[in-house]
Amino acid sequence: MLISPLENFRLTVFRAVAERLSFTQAAEVLHLAQPSVTSHIKALEEELGVRLFERAATGVALTAAGERLHEYSLQANQLAQEALRDIGQLSGELRDRLALGASTTIAQYLLPRLLAGYLEQHPKIELAVTSGNTEQIVRQLLHRHIQLGLTEGPVSTSDLKVEPFLEDEIVVVASISDPLASEPAAGLREVVKRPLLMREAGSGTRRVVEDALRKAGIPLRHLHVRMELDSTEAIKSAIESGLGIGFLSRWALRNGQQAGLAVIAIERFSIKRLFQFVYPHGPEPEGAAGAFLRFARDVRPELPAQ
Repeated sequence: MLISPLENFRLTVFRAVAERLSFTQAAEVLHLAQPSVTSHIKALEEELGVRLFERAATGVALTAAGERLHEYSLQANQLAQEALRDIGQLSGELRDRLALGASTTIAQYLLPRLLAGYLEQHPKIELAVTSGNTEQIVRQLLHRHIQLGLTEGPVSTSDLKVEPFLEDEIVVVASISDPLASEPAAGLREVVKRPLLMREAGSGTRRVVEDALRKAGIPLRHLHVRMELDSTEAIKSAIESGLGIGFLSRWALRNGQQAGLAVIAIERFSIKRLFQFVYPHGPEPEGAAGAFLRFARDVRPELPAQ
């Protein structure tokens, strides 16, 4: 959620509730206690003399007045952001706020090095980063909670523009104590008979791996998925503990390898994919989002060596 210091705070609170239809979620985003959110909305309704939300046991919904105010609040926030950018330009500095979302692997292993260089060039930028699987990042963009996304899996909507960014390779990884670690190469059918550690449904990595296995003639019903985990680090720890074999991005391995883990070469099988920027259709993002997009295109880190 984009918050401007030039925006009336009650309007900021209203937008947070309106976009989530939840006082609890709005309180979490704004780092407020829920009674404080309720108090701000009540005061705003008293000032305007109208009800903005219909409250029920199942949640809240915008009234007609609430829907109209939400439209104007978005315009007001956009103007406030533009004012900050224009004022910053007078001093030659980019002053803006960037709400960025990234898929889990990208957020953990690639994004920090990008943000370090970006903030060195633009120290006045206020940054808010959320991470999640590809489906979650797409939802955040569609609801305008973030301006720009970096995803690692296919985007299943035509409502967003997708721009390829970096190449990635997903490799099969086992514990160094696994017998496969000492083999020069393994057969794919042998690998998929082993207990597998997979990312959760909705993960870009999971979707790409499953697509590659289907194309290789491996029915997904034949996979022995021992465990689903919601982060790459959890999978790495489980592999190292000998719980099974996993599919990991090479970005998640330092210099292509990591202590306790071994990359297993698979005969006549590889999984390549692209990390990609995702943003709404229309003009290219402006302000902080546009500056980050241009910076990332210029630096383009290289895939870690094998």
